[in-house]
Amino acid sequence: MESLYAAVQNGAQAVYLGGKLFSARQYASNFDLEELKVAVRYAHLRGVKVYVTANILLRDDEIEEAIDYIKSLYEIDIDALIIQDIGLASLVKNIFPEFEIHGSTQMTINNLEGTIFLENMGFQRVVLARELSVEEIKYINDRSNIELEAFVHGALCVCYSGQCLMSSIIGGRSGNRGRCAQPCRMPYSIVSLKDGNHVFKDYEKKYVLSPKDLNTIEKLEEIIESGIMSLKIEGRMKRPEYVATVVNKYRKALDLGSNKISEIDKREIEEIFNRGFTKGYLFGDFGDRIISLDKPNNRGICIGKVVKVDRNKIYIRLKEDVQVKDGIQLVTNKGEEVGLVLDNSARKGTILKIDKIKGVDINSLVYRTSNNLLLEKAKESFENIENIKYPIDIDVFISIGKIPVLIIRDDEHTIKVEGSRLVEKAKKVSLTEERVKNQLNKLTNEPYYIENIKIYLDENSFLPLSELNSLRRRGIELLNEKKAVFNNREKVSNTVFESRVRNCFEFEKREKVQIQNRKLSVKVSNIEQFQKLDLEKLDRIYIGFNEDLLNCVKEVSNKGKEVYIDTGKILSELELKNLEKKVKTVINYINGISVSNLGTFQFVKDKFNLNIHGDIGLNVFNSFTSRALWNMGASSISLSPELNLKQIEEICKKGNIVYETIGYGYLPTMVTKHCPMSLIKKCNNNLNCNECSFREGYGLKDRKNKIFAFIRKNKITTIYNSVPLMVLEELEEIYNSGVNIIKLDFSFEREGIETIQKAFYDYINGNLGKKEIEEITDYCKEKTGITKGHYFRGVL
Repeated sequence: MESLYAAVQNGAQAVYLGGKLFSARQYASNFDLEELKVAVRYAHLRGVKVYVTANILLRDDEIEEAIDYIKSLYEIDIDALIIQDIGLASLVKNIFPEFEIHGSTQMTINNLEGTIFLENMGFQRVVLARELSVEEIKYINDRSNIELEAFVHGALCVCYSGQCLMSSIIGGRSGNRGRCAQPCRMPYSIVSLKDGNHVFKDYEKKYVLSPKDLNTIEKLEEIIESGIMSLKIEGRMKRPEYVATVVNKYRKALDLGSNKISEIDKREIEEIFNRGFTKGYLFGDFGDRIISLDKPNNRGICIGKVVKVDRNKIYIRLKEDVQVKDGIQLVTNKGEEVGLVLDNSARKGTILKIDKIKGVDINSLVYRTSNNLLLEKAKESFENIENIKYPIDIDVFISIGKIPVLIIRDDEHTIKVEGSRLVEKAKKVSLTEERVKNQLNKLTNEPYYIENIKIYLDENSFLPLSELNSLRRRGIELLNEKKAVFNNREKVSNTVFESRVRNCFEFEKREKVQIQNRKLSVKVSNIEQFQKLDLEKLDRIYIGFNEDLLNCVKEVSNKGKEVYIDTGKILSELELKNLEKKVKTVINYINGISVSNLGTFQFVKDKFNLNIHGDIGLNVFNSFTSRALWNMGASSISLSPELNLKQIEEICKKGNIVYETIGYGYLPTMVTKHCPMSLIKKCNNNLNCNECSFREGYGLKDRKNKIFAFIRKNKITTIYNSVPLMVLEELEEIYNSGVNIIKLDFSFEREGIETIQKAFYDYINGNLGKKEIEEITDYCKEKTGITKGHYFRGVL
């Protein structure tokens, strides 16, 4: 709650926060319903809107509880919901049509078509992908009607939000479920995939995936000119003092202009928390201008250097003043960070003595990571203070023998309250206008000040001061009640609510997939993989390359097999135009297009009369999402690889859509605009990625010596799991869950393609015995290692 106070009192016009349920920051100190009520009232009285995050993917068994929760949010006048799950969004629009919804950055909206998709669904605003430039945002803004919001300060995800499976795959904690373990903040070594050797010695155990913090305070005018109408500061996992400091500075920049931000302002932003700063992809930062290579957490500022170490003490020459209770940090010769809190003050230029810390050497730099004076200054801006005051006018009528009357007016409301007793004639001390004014002016903890006051007071009147206080309190309370309601939405009665919920929860029951209707699909990423396939032993192919495309497509089509063009998770406007050209060259020979991005979905739907397959980038986690996509034109979908078998079975019971899951493949753990090799090559931009000799053949080795291969394609890096998913032995269980198609997803494989395809195809067609299954599984285990993914464990 303190962070809310800090944001509001320092000038935020809206706050976004998480409830205890269904929030993407499950490890934050989120709000329960009673706290949310208090938060809404507090914020609304100060003219501030409250947006609640419900921005995770939901299981089928959670949807009913989520809708009940959203009903409560609707009733306490939450201004908008921030949503990731398409199924949940469709339910909200059907059950609570007046409830404003915003598309979370977790929806990966990175192009114009994505905003149109959300607009068509009824979203009022979208939080754009952090990877967009101001030029790309302007292009979107000029051609869409939806409100645009962007992050302008705070922590960054290295992966496109909503497309990260790294935490889920490594430890079962899903970022799409609000449980991210932040593997991007861990050290990795860049190694060769040929032999696993550390070919770049300077990049061993470095934080090659850990972004700096976004800081655009000097560029706000350009961001606003691009069409962004809401500037978002990340702060849900930060202390209230951080929120106060950063919001205060951005409020100043907005009100007075970025050029009014002083060096002191910049210094305070840096001191309150920083991992190093970047202006982000908004302004073309790339490579080492994005990544904090040597340290993943708060850097603080350098305040001095160790000049002497003796038996008992360390001597630090200061280049900054330090105060009692400041937190400082030193680094040992083993790279370990040691922090302590100072118990004395010292001046710049003097020597600070502290107790000896083992391993800290002469010339070690010393950093202040917590500035006590700054923290106290920040607290003073929101603790026991009311910075936001709105003018009110007061008329008070005090006439002997009558009930006293108080009238309060603001820009919108007029409040009239009457006293509980008659005004008497004074026997000793009569009321004065000054005393009346003083009592009515006691508004210290209220967001009002009296601009005009008229006192109609009979001479020799007497009224207890407690009566005047009561009039003021009751009048202000009635005004608060009116001002606290922002939205004046139509009440949804329990009868209407229950009827709408029943309608939304009705699904057409799906028949069990017959054995003879079980199918196999194969995705190939290059022509070499395609040439290794037996086209007789598949039912559908996804082609993810351009080389000799027309002939390849014709060859598959002539075999009577389904052909889909595969598209990536991230497509820019230019890439969408290129896709259109490509599809037109083969349109007579293909059945459809596989899409992994909402913008691509909208683009294909608008441009072509072809089947649309929704791939894993659409994050289909429940039957409500699959139904929503079916209603929008999808004919088949790949279910999220984060689902377990029981959850898959629950989804597959419902609807008419064709369901697919992955049976083999290296799962993409991250999709990122960042390129780890750009750190080595010192790239300033991504203009030459397609010609770069370092775009493949390398991987990231983690602290457990697992190697995650990465490939750079179309200016996007995909980082793959260290071992492939392989569920040949479990195929019967997976098909029995109701899945129609099992997919073999080949990404960078050069060997084993024929063996894996034949094994899966033969199994499906009853031509593979138990012994052969075991042999092929053992072959894969020995060759690459395997994982069964989340089929039998699921995610948190």
